[in-house]
Amino acid sequence: MESLRSAVGQLLVFGFHGTEPDRDLLDLIRTSNPGGVILFRRNVSDPEQILRLTEALQKASTDLPLFVAIDQEGGRVTRLPEPFTRFPANRILGRSGSPQRVRACAEVSARELSAVGINFNLAPVLDVDTNPANPIIGSRSFGPDPRQVATLGLAVLEGFRKQGVLGLVKHFPGHGDTSLDSHLTLPVVDHPRERLERIELAPFRDVIAHPHGAEALMTAHVVYPALDPGMPATLSERILTGILRIEMKFRGLVFTDDLEMRAITDRYGAGEASLLALQAGADQILFCHTPSLVPECLEELTKEVERGGLSEKRIRESLERVMTLKERYLRRRFSSAERRVLIEKIGCPDHLAVAEQACRLENDFAEAGKAS
Repeated sequence: MESLRSAVGQLLVFGFHGTEPDRDLLDLIRTSNPGGVILFRRNVSDPEQILRLTEALQKASTDLPLFVAIDQEGGRVTRLPEPFTRFPANRILGRSGSPQRVRACAEVSARELSAVGINFNLAPVLDVDTNPANPIIGSRSFGPDPRQVATLGLAVLEGFRKQGVLGLVKHFPGHGDTSLDSHLTLPVVDHPRERLERIELAPFRDVIAHPHGAEALMTAHVVYPALDPGMPATLSERILTGILRIEMKFRGLVFTDDLEMRAITDRYGAGEASLLALQAGADQILFCHTPSLVPECLEELTKEVERGGLSEKRIRESLERVMTLKERYLRRRFSSAERRVLIEKIGCPDHLAVAEQACRLENDFAEAGKAS
């Protein structure tokens, strides 16, 4: 990791289209040295295909191994098809109030992700479910109680960690009370600081303060006027550095939400948004759809450092956080025999039994709703 360009590359993560990597994609990984990739439903078909894909991507990364990320939250945010074990939404698990049950579901999910070479799950959601009209969070939340959201979020992280998968809490500082979708526009949460501290920020504070809490965190493309009237959280130094790093003392990895969402693209170009996010305190920049933005932003950010608009020290701080977690989570290598055993357990009876117990909760709540 000697060159500035290589260091900047590690701060970029991207998504792509298709279930097999073409030459252009592999060349991009070889030449740009990105920190990772993110997979979506468009990239996956079955366990064997996913493993081939992740192995091909990792082989192309000749310097450091890639974070291979996915949003496998459960409920409606489930990227992997059958035979992968499917779990109900966090809202259902939250009604159980059982950290043990939540942890068991997380362990199964992480075990199956690890089997196919996925090492980073962009979950759990720590947004508090306070707005019935919220179009983007809703059932993805563990519920309306900030303390329970934190407790169950910690259980998820513990389950992932036990299986060697990195987890991530989102969407800081809280997306639960928006009435707009940041994929389509820029939401505003216009609560006073006291309310934000009591509801939105509370689960993040609790999880960050825990000795075995969050190692990574994703930002929200939302404006909070009481925290910063001018910038969405993803691009706000007041929020990412002032509140998150200084007040909350968060030392982990700060990952932006997708900078191709319209909350950002309607106002900023890719290079400008990347620069603002890094200046604000983010460590990894996410583009979910357009791989060509990686070399474009790599060149722009490298030049910005060279002309003094972004300090090399800031880049090196983020790089150190990336490398710390890669060393912690990506150093293990499975033999072919070990990998075969792991793949054969995807959707196995033991895993399905954990899911069925969770799904019985969903059915019980549905029946209770009918009775009332």
